[in-house]
Amino acid sequence: MKKIFTIAGVTLFIVCGGIYIFFDMLITGHDEGLKANQEASGKITTEEIADFENEGQNPFGMDIKQEELSGNKIRSYIHGMSHQKVEASKKWGFYQIHDERIDWLLNGLDKTDTINEDIYRDILIKWKAGDFSEVDKDHNTIWNMQGGTVGKTTGILSEEEEKEYINSKP
Repeated sequence: MKKIFTIAGVTLFIVCGGIYIFFDMLITGHDEGLKANQEASGKITTEEIADFENEGQNPFGMDIKQEELSGNKIRSYIHGMSHQKVEASKKWGFYQIHDERIDWLLNGLDKTDTINEDIYRDILIKWKAGDFSEVDKDHNTIWNMQGGTVGKTTGILSEEEEKEYINSKP
């Protein structure tokens, strides 16, 4: 009987530890994405991107190098950029789409080993070519990967709506 209680206790300890680690990683990863959206979000100019580079930062205004890109960061950046082009009831975070940002992410994908790399690369290559005809689907793909529950896109903004959205951001 003592042996059964010992085995049950050890099993319970391992299961609880695993659950704790899983949720800790999930929450930490989500927090990193939110922090990214708060640091250099909003409208961006070529001059500001050059200033970031001169300060040793990436085109998103952060100290993260391409070699350090995680799937979380890539998703956060793509998700934030998609917001200027999509209709959604809620949008958290915004990075204005800029060729420098797209190029930086594409080059970063060459320097990292990331799950879902093909999905990120396909989205970024379309955007680099100026093809935003599926940006709503691109957003929802990333949104689903992030476990989204609120803010699924319902369409693509018109040019006028997009300009209005960008101008509403600091």
